[in-house]
Amino acid sequence: MDCIFCKIVSGEIPSKKVYEDEKILAFYDLNPQAKVHVLVIPKKHISCVDEIDSSNSETVAYIFEKIPVIAKSLGLSNGYRVITNCGDDACQSVKHLHFHVLGGEKLSERMA
Repeated sequence: MDCIFCKIVSGEIPSKKVYEDEKILAFYDLNPQAKVHVLVIPKKHISCVDEIDSSNSETVAYIFEKIPVIAKSLGLSNGYRVITNCGDDACQSVKHLHFHVLGGEKLSERMA
């Protein structure tokens, strides 16, 4: 598999880590769309939301339990946005499930 996020998880490609444990990794986005922009990914490869099922939904729930902890550690006390893209029409650039956490400033009401 030639997945850039799997290579980040394995340490083949460096990242600026924000949080890591046995299940997930959070790191700064290389192309930030807000003052604070991190990606939160499962370490186990899941292509996108379409692949969430009973075998991996516990990890996805775990990510959503950790996002507030990560956001707080980043000083996002006045709110933040969580976004995921699924498939080509949504412009999913890396086919590994990931959640964008954006904040640190007043975000546009527009989602694009």
